[in-house]
Amino acid sequence: MNKFQALENFSESLDSGYSLLPFNFTRLDGDDYVLTNMVGEYLILARDDLQDFVKHRLAPSTEAYVCLKAKHFLLDLDSNAAIDLLALKARTKFERLANLTGLHVFVASLRCEHACPYCQVSRQSDDASRFDMSPATADKALALTFSSPSPTIKIEFQGGEPLLNFPLVQYVVERAKMLNALHGRDLQFVIATNLALVTDEILAFCKTHEILISTSLDGPADLHNKNRPRPGNDSHQRAVDGINMARSRLGRNRVSALMTTTKASLGRVREIIDEYVRLEFPGIFLRPLSPYGFAVKTKYYSAYNADEWLAFYFEGLEYIIQLNQNGIAFREFYASLILSKMLTPFGTGFVDLRSPAGIGIGAIVYNYDGDVYASDESRMLAEMGDKTFRLGNVHNNTWEEIITADVLLDALESSYTGSAPMCSECAFEPFCGADPVFHYRTQGDTVGNKPNSAFCKRNMAIFRYLVSRMREDAAVHSLFRGWIRI
Repeated sequence: MNKFQALENFSESLDSGYSLLPFNFTRLDGDDYVLTNMVGEYLILARDDLQDFVKHRLAPSTEAYVCLKAKHFLLDLDSNAAIDLLALKARTKFERLANLTGLHVFVASLRCEHACPYCQVSRQSDDASRFDMSPATADKALALTFSSPSPTIKIEFQGGEPLLNFPLVQYVVERAKMLNALHGRDLQFVIATNLALVTDEILAFCKTHEILISTSLDGPADLHNKNRPRPGNDSHQRAVDGINMARSRLGRNRVSALMTTTKASLGRVREIIDEYVRLEFPGIFLRPLSPYGFAVKTKYYSAYNADEWLAFYFEGLEYIIQLNQNGIAFREFYASLILSKMLTPFGTGFVDLRSPAGIGIGAIVYNYDGDVYASDESRMLAEMGDKTFRLGNVHNNTWEEIITADVLLDALESSYTGSAPMCSECAFEPFCGADPVFHYRTQGDTVGNKPNSAFCKRNMAIFRYLVSRMREDAAVHSLFRGWIRI
């Protein structure tokens, strides 16, 4: 008896006229299925058309055949250049990998004068100067920063509240610019601050060195003050005053804001969006809480589940669509990132939507004490007592030792969605990414059990929503394309 069947049993039928290129599919609703290929091209087919396609019965004269050919789902004798074009799109999707680490986060201080109960970084009291980064540690971190081969270097100052150690921020900026005179990188700076302590002198320095400002704004005054308490109960007013002050000194487009969804935020998404519109921001990032730091200790993270957050998110997204239809230019930034992957051949620098994950190779964190972490979430995990994703220390390790640390390489290998269990078969894999730190924190494994993953549940629901909305409404499809072009 022959061990293998004859070769013709594995060959495409000679009279089929076309060959199948790699793709995945899943049921969308009713008898409609969404198909995706390896570069993120997607197509919606009726069940009968899908069956005819995979059984090589689809006639070249049908609309489905033409679309499948144009989007690289099939190859026929009349498409010699299709493979080369598909390869070009695949290289474009992964081109960021060649540049390696572009974002370098300096934790200037863990001190903070806010007492946010959902704080994910386990901030320290504002008089504990032992939690400040020193110039000596900053020098070592800068040496590692410029060891990265990335042509673009973005240094972001985080905390705590980095303005509590502003002399260190000044030192790093000035020193980095001196080093860059030799290295010739595209160098940028960002300060992530609550703006409560901002002064004219700080903003003058930011203007001189073209520093961007990223702040926090959780919504209208009562909600923001509840989520982000500080002495005087005036965090919202200080944030708004700081935003206006920074805009007047630096320019409107030099100041951005982020919100975090708490239990108190649920049911108030329209008010939150209205606050961002009132303050003339171009959009909003509707973020869920992360399972780190005080967000776990205070039980804020467990106060709502993925379904409750998705209801909040979709109500917000529908409201934003309505605002656009009423002539107000505004977008949701997470959806914009996903749409870029759906509708263009380009990837995204957003860490959670990269495959392999963006930890280490997309962003890296230098803690105040010199410890180096694979991501901001890794640093948050360490503040909870788990240093699994610690890659080394700026005083003891070289760039090569840090970037090739086993814990990072193992996490990157397990986070490649093209081979990860269940991810590799998912129709939405081209649009998604991986978060090995999140899955380690919530499930004790960097791959994670996908059916029980809140990360997967949120993302898959959003992918389905975006595909469905674009199919149902041509005006929404056009609107979403506009979000990418902005």
